Amino acid sequence: MTPPLTPTGITLYGNRESGHSNKVRLALVFGQVEHDYVHIDIFVSPEQRPEPFRSLARFNEVPLLVWGAESFVQSNAILCLLAERLQRLGGESPQRMARVREWLFWEANRLGLSLPHVRFARQFAPQEYPGGTPEWLLARYLRDIARLEAELSDGRAFILDEQLSVADCALCGYLFWADDVGLDVPPHVRAWLRRIQQLPGWQPPRELLSAAP
Repeated sequence: MTPPLTPTGITLYGNRESGHSNKVRLALVFGQVEHDYVHIDIFVSPEQRPEPFRSLARFNEVPLLVWGAESFVQSNAILCLLAERLQRLGGESPQRMARVREWLFWEANRLGLSLPHVRFARQFAPQEYPGGTPEWLLARYLRDIARLEAELSDGRAFILDEQLSVADCALCGYLFWADDVGLDVPPHVRAWLRRIQQLPGWQPPRELLSAAP
């Protein structure tokens, strides 16, 4: 087993309803990186959020990763940083990291756009999505999940190969909430999610990102 990593002073700021926070915490847990976690209430106004989060989070959003004296924002950018610095989870070689980046950019523009908005429209604030917007987002989600299903249909364990990478963490970040909002998850994607759930340290998002210690 790969030994835990103990870099100096890593703290993740996140929220239990944030799939983007879930992506990063999964990477830290699966990479066996020792870190602290701080829950941030994102349902209060930005000026009510605590320090040092308010000063360090450039866009006042979660996740925020603080590593020593440095701070980093945007979930997929943080995933790239972790993989490259730790040389794990896709950062083992430049070639593997190039494949990781492809999936991270795809996720940000496709599944990472459609799925969170469908969830938000159905679960939190439908009034913010006028007209046919929810239907457009759902149609896009169905295309995105069909693409992921086709990709995983060859039987490989994870999105790149037989080894988990931060690309898997990004792609699954919101999918563990799909059933909660009545979204279809096709069989190869569901089997891949089960493999992720069987990895040491996995917890459901709201437990992994709980405000409690």
